[in-house]
Amino acid sequence: MNIIVPIKQVTDLVEELEVDASGKDLNREWLKYKINEFDDHALEEALCLKEESGANVMAIALDSADIEKSLYTAAAKGADKLIKVTGDFGEAIPSHVAAKALANVLESLEYDLILTGVQAADDRDGQVAVLLAHYLGLPHVSVVTGVNLQDGKAIVHKEYSGGLMGEFEVDLPGVLGIQAARQTPRYAPVSRVRQAMRSTELEEMPAGDVSVAVGTTVQRMFKPETSDGAQMIEGSAEDVANQILNILSERGLKQ
Repeated sequence: MNIIVPIKQVTDLVEELEVDASGKDLNREWLKYKINEFDDHALEEALCLKEESGANVMAIALDSADIEKSLYTAAAKGADKLIKVTGDFGEAIPSHVAAKALANVLESLEYDLILTGVQAADDRDGQVAVLLAHYLGLPHVSVVTGVNLQDGKAIVHKEYSGGLMGEFEVDLPGVLGIQAARQTPRYAPVSRVRQAMRSTELEEMPAGDVSVAVGTTVQRMFKPETSDGAQMIEGSAEDVANQILNILSERGLKQ
């Protein structure tokens, strides 16, 4: 059983974010990055499956600033193999381009299961898993919160709105978008990451042709405008109701 986990780095949201001079991207000069939270959950789920079944886990990532550290962190946590996909991607990689680049490389590899994060903090569109499955011609289930392997199939739990859960039987190979692993992602101490840097080979593979005729374009980025704040309404239930009606009438929302 071979499990592949694509990972990416995202901006650490505890940092102060600023829009650059173009107005279409972040000023990345001083930004810090970390493994996307959902990718970390995908990696954890893969490692849990490895512990259950003896599977091999490979972490793969598109080339970006300091991505090697994230890959070696995956190795420190238990990934068996690392691949960096090389190419001229730029700082903000569109989901369509990322999926095409990953698919180009994965076509030459042997795998039974691909676990991706369901989405990322810097795009939130949840499309990489869907598009990757499309390019590879594989079945796909997303918003997954549980995976079990049985007789060459994956029994998958998918979360729906309102707390509903669905169970799917997925033929392998397949692509799953992981919402949450069965347990909190394990921590890799710095000493173990440094050891992984010395002992784990980082293979590089070219992305190939990633030209796609679809996708989205950022027209403008800006911080939300700050309002005057909330208006607190006090009094009895009748007083509060009357004040709300007066406010709605003043703003033309009630006739």
